Amino acid sequence: MDIPIISLDAYLANGDSPESRAEAIRCAESLILTGAVIVKDSRATSDANSRFLDLFEDYFTLGEQVLRDDERPQWGYQVGVTLENTEKPKCSSDEECLSIISALEAGQRPLDLTGHGADPKCRFFHRMSERPPYESHFPYLEAENVTPKAFEGTWEERLSEWGGMMKQAVEGVAKMLAVGLGLEEGAFSEAGRYGSHLLAPTATDLKKYGKLGTIFAGFHSDLNFLTIHGQSRYPGLHIWARNTGKRIAVKIPEGCLLVQAGKQLEWATGGLIKAGYHEVVCTEGTLAAMQRRQSSHPDRPQIRISSTFFWHLSADQLLRPDPGLSKLAEDRFGVQNDYGQMLVGDQVRRELGLIALMTTN
Repeated sequence: MDIPIISLDAYLANGDSPESRAEAIRCAESLILTGAVIVKDSRATSDANSRFLDLFEDYFTLGEQVLRDDERPQWGYQVGVTLENTEKPKCSSDEECLSIISALEAGQRPLDLTGHGADPKCRFFHRMSERPPYESHFPYLEAENVTPKAFEGTWEERLSEWGGMMKQAVEGVAKMLAVGLGLEEGAFSEAGRYGSHLLAPTATDLKKYGKLGTIFAGFHSDLNFLTIHGQSRYPGLHIWARNTGKRIAVKIPEGCLLVQAGKQLEWATGGLIKAGYHEVVCTEGTLAAMQRRQSSHPDRPQIRISSTFFWHLSADQLLRPDPGLSKLAEDRFGVQNDYGQMLVGDQVRRELGLIALMTTN
């Protein structure tokens, strides 16, 4: 099946109109059924994405010893670099995840995580959030950004360009989604105004790990509210649709972005929208893209960069299901509202512990 394409351009252009509301309902329904939606936003340009990918290809060629200067494990790796073989996929040990995998048809399951250990990917987190006008209970989610020494003077400008485009797109989707669910347009965007939003490119060295069947990022869902992706130069992302249980090889059309539901959105909707499960692996398509890229750009490093942004609810916001949406979840899918409530920052801390990025005691 294909992931629906909705137009953020049309939603923004038509204001409070039947056309905008219809597009918002299509957005919400896609996230309900598949956990994902493809969004057309002409403000997010392919040239800016290309410059972003070039930058991080160059950054991740600097070598491990140089990159280690940019690690901040004391902040749960929530700013700066996370080197390969650090982050563990939650679903390698989480009982709920394992039960989801076992319930899938044999031919639709993700690659086996048995013996996988930590993912071979690197990651860089750059915070793009508004500091709250109050003292947060979660200072680790407000840690100062890291600027690599090799890129001083240009780093902030170059990250802000593409990161700003993705941030405005995902915040537009948050507003559209709220309308599509019958809420006030600002219901989610205001709850995330001071969220710990992260520009979060992920890198995999294809010369080292570009072998068919290698798991770059093991089967998992994201802990935040909405995740948005631009196009990567190398395919390999698979997602699982809630309504079919089928694996989908993601293809993001030119001029579009992929948005996925995270755990905070699942919680806020009482399970009406489920966090989308996905993996990134080396496929035949990845290998073919490597050959094309080598022919067209022989002097460029072969590093798979994911163009990713994590949008969060505010850390001091109380995370609890909306009663009306919980009722819809129960009526439509039989979902029982057993989510409870906790502060978003505590939810983040707990999830980071599950993927080996932070101790929780």
